[in-house]
Amino acid sequence: MTKTRCLILAAALGAGFLQTACVPLIVGGAAVGGALVATDRRTSGTQLEDQGIELKTSNRIREQLGDRVHISVNSYNRMVLLTGETRNDEDRAAVDRIAQGVDNVSSVLNEVGVGMLSSLSSRANDVAIAAKVKASLVDAKDLISNAFYVVVERGNVYIMGRVTEREANRATEIARGVRGVQKVVRAMEIISEAELAAMGQAQQQAKPKASE
Repeated sequence: MTKTRCLILAAALGAGFLQTACVPLIVGGAAVGGALVATDRRTSGTQLEDQGIELKTSNRIREQLGDRVHISVNSYNRMVLLTGETRNDEDRAAVDRIAQGVDNVSSVLNEVGVGMLSSLSSRANDVAIAAKVKASLVDAKDLISNAFYVVVERGNVYIMGRVTEREANRATEIARGVRGVQKVVRAMEIISEAELAAMGQAQQQAKPKASE
């Protein structure tokens, strides 16, 4: 097992025991070198907005619905992905309504299931699957793994990000090949190859020049 893969797995499993929500897994940030802002295809301002959206939505759901629901909130480029479980359709609709009412949210993908709330063992299994999916994306030489935001709930893999059609298809193929994955849901924003090239050029121009 490579050093990178070990870091991913350790971080994911540790997070799984610290919180009950499913864990979005991204390579980057302080844990593996501080590269997240530089390689994330969102602007730094949008990344902060997404963090605020997740916090506000989660807090409002907890305040209004308490522990009778298990909901994970993930936001990428202002698109909110809701996963988890509620015990009835009314609470599921309430979760959707809460997310829709948060400032800066552009769209909501409601993947919340209705039924019994998932067990801790099920959530731990989701964390392990997320680690395997992300490690597989890291191992793929034709992809930039930081372009993808991976969420796993009840064995279902949700992939978010701003990616090209080729990248989306390749990531979907990789995720489907991971043991334990039930299905893969593409929640990605598709951009053109020209847009991707323009992003890369803008990042290069934004880098500070080395002093001579």
